[in-house]
Amino acid sequence: MLAMAQSTNGAQIVFEEAIHDFGDITQGQVVTYSFKFKNAGSEPLIISNVLTTCGCTVPTWPKEPIAPGKKGEIAASFNSTGKMGIQNKVITIMSNGTNPQSTVTIKANILPKPGDNMKVGQ
Repeated sequence: MLAMAQSTNGAQIVFEEAIHDFGDITQGQVVTYSFKFKNAGSEPLIISNVLTTCGCTVPTWPKEPIAPGKKGEIAASFNSTGKMGIQNKVITIMSNGTNPQSTVTIKANILPKPGDNMKVGQ
C-alpha cells in the first residue's frame, strides 16, 4: 500500500491532448503545434529532455521547473521537406514526474507541391 501512496506524490505531467493531426500539408511546409500540459503532481516538474524520432521534428520546452498546478507547453516544429504521404512523429518527454517518460504524437498527410510533376521534363 505504501507504494500506491507514493505514486501520487511528486511531479506529474498531464497533457491536454496526446495527438495532433495537421491534416493535409504541402511538401516543404513547416508546421508547429504546442502541446499544453499541467503539472498535476505535488512537486515541481522538471523536463530534462525531449526526444524526437527524426531531425525533421524540432521540439522546444520549458527549462525552468513547473510548479504544482501550473501549466506549460512543448512546441514541436515539423519540416515536411523530402517527406511524402502519412507521417507519424512521436515526441518523448523525459521528466522527474511519476510518469518519467511521456509521449505525444504529431501526424500529417504530405501532398506534393503543385506543379512539381511539370518540372521533370524541363
